[in-house]
Amino acid sequence: MHKVEHFGIAVQNLKEASRLYEKLLGVKPYKEETVESERVTTLFFKVGETKIELLEATNPDSVINKFIEKRGEGIHHIAFEVTDIEQEMQRLKQEGFILLNEMPKRGADNKLVCFVHPKTTNGVLIELCQDINHTA
Repeated sequence: MHKVEHFGIAVQNLKEASRLYEKLLGVKPYKEETVESERVTTLFFKVGETKIELLEATNPDSVINKFIEKRGEGIHHIAFEVTDIEQEMQRLKQEGFILLNEMPKRGADNKLVCFVHPKTTNGVLIELCQDINHTA
């Protein structure tokens, strides 16, 4: 893993959260995107080398909505950039981690993603992400 790629923060209202983070970070978001497969709309901020992703559910059955109902708004996941997501997934499986998907899937911000189950990472949802244009 190369670096922390972004922090994902679950929010109830993307517009309100965007105003708050614009004031807090002193920058405007650079990208808004709906990921239909995850039933979520995302909004990205960049601060130095790190990105902050705000996530709002677009459907009551969304993982984000269920997360907020259970834990409230807050940090949902930490994403790490990887060069070869399939190789990293294989390595983590061999190390005993449970992956939430068997194959990488298309995520926000032009990434291939895979999530590592929080019960194998001390309660923290970990996302692996690889730039879709990067070939290993």
